[in-house]
Amino acid sequence: MSVTKNNPEDPVIIAGQAYTSRLLLGTGKYKDMDETLHAIEASGSQIITVAIRRTNIGQNTDEPNLLDVIRPDKYTILPNTAGCYDADSAIRTCLLARELLDGHKLVKLEVLGDEKTLFPDVPATIIAAEELIKEDFDVMVYTNDDPIMAKRFEEMGCVAVMPLAAPIGSGLGIRNPYNIRTIVENASVPIIVDAGVGTASDAAIAMELGCDGVLMNTAVAEAKNPVLMASAMKKGIESGRQAFLAGRMPRRAYASASSPIDGTFF
Repeated sequence: MSVTKNNPEDPVIIAGQAYTSRLLLGTGKYKDMDETLHAIEASGSQIITVAIRRTNIGQNTDEPNLLDVIRPDKYTILPNTAGCYDADSAIRTCLLARELLDGHKLVKLEVLGDEKTLFPDVPATIIAAEELIKEDFDVMVYTNDDPIMAKRFEEMGCVAVMPLAAPIGSGLGIRNPYNIRTIVENASVPIIVDAGVGTASDAAIAMELGCDGVLMNTAVAEAKNPVLMASAMKKGIESGRQAFLAGRMPRRAYASASSPIDGTFF
């Protein structure tokens, strides 16, 4: 599995780069750039996702540029293909991101199947991933929680696999923990839960399952206090990681006295 050490301070390695934060944060849906920046700072996140089709990072010279606030010299910018419903548009979006970010290779690939569920179109995602890897991109791939497909994406060369916990923006939390655990146990690349987290306990559960990180946007941006929620998410991920490494007690069908009576005199 992808976690091999017992030190909660160990970084996660993505495409050869070490990150001490295991929280990846998106930049959509905030009320303004100031709130975006304060939420990112409170989260401690080092990888910041940017939807290239929806966010200006220089392609529109007459609009505010997100990179003036979220500096690439401080954060790893993770361009993503949110809003793409076919492989060709996802590939073009990544090529545009590489041009705008001076040869940047790390991208988050998602190819969606329909507007209602925003579930991934897995066959189209495979096509896009194969082409982007040929084009020398480091691909972090959004997919469903199918352990077979997760392994296939790893084997084709994706640098991280990002199974959904629940539909994008739903806030439903981890709907199928058994599949997520199976994906983690069979992986040799980072497994990062992507989509469906609603609150800090959801993030903690993902980490307790052994995931290497969690990517989120709506859970923070649509909270009543996004900055405070970003801080809560940071703590949830840290505590979940520690609990996973500590190893939880076994579940039992019956009570077990916390103070054993063996050897007592009365």
